[in-house]
Amino acid sequence: MDLLGFKPKYITFDCYGTLTNFQMNDAARPLIADVIAAEQTDQFLKDFRAYRIDEVLGEFKLYPLVLRDAWQRTCNRWRIQFKPSDVDAIVAALGSWGPHADVPEPLQKLASQYPLVILSNAVDSILAGNVAKLGVDFHRLFTAEQAGAYKPRYRAFEYMLDQLNVDRTEILHVSSHIWYDVIPCHELGIKHKVYVNRGYDPSTPYYEYAETTDLTGVPGLLGL
Repeated sequence: MDLLGFKPKYITFDCYGTLTNFQMNDAARPLIADVIAAEQTDQFLKDFRAYRIDEVLGEFKLYPLVLRDAWQRTCNRWRIQFKPSDVDAIVAALGSWGPHADVPEPLQKLASQYPLVILSNAVDSILAGNVAKLGVDFHRLFTAEQAGAYKPRYRAFEYMLDQLNVDRTEILHVSSHIWYDVIPCHELGIKHKVYVNRGYDPSTPYYEYAETTDLTGVPGLLGL
């Protein structure tokens, strides 16, 4: 997708993984070090990710409860003891995560030209700590808590569009997640998209986006 010449009213971002260095596996790994064999750890973490995906598609609940239920389901699958303190440790870690190393400079460049917005699968109180570390002022911060729905649910994106009072063709959405962001954007007719391929998902060109390996490539896509 060629974005040269496109002037979005807003650039909207996913936060965790795209801007903030998403360290969920690093937070979880020490919690299972003594109960899961080292060679099985990666599979346990993949299962934890899969259950998080499944949980956000169900009845809405705040993200700490998504983590609690996904962790419990993973522990049950692996037949290990579920400890609420493990979930507390993961939740406590969330707000401490800072940006990927490639984020601050291009984000500042984009902020000098466009109002920036975040749409995140988060609760307000936790997201605030991560955003404070990004180094720019955002026009608006939208969360699943506000929308009452998680991405990839269309309701999350529709809430953002309604709050911004823009047409879906007037924004540029930037994310490192195909499943959570790129696919629902495509299906909703949010035409202008950038996939920051950090390796979370495979490239899927069918969904019509510009692609870059990190955030440093985004300003150039807009001719900055």
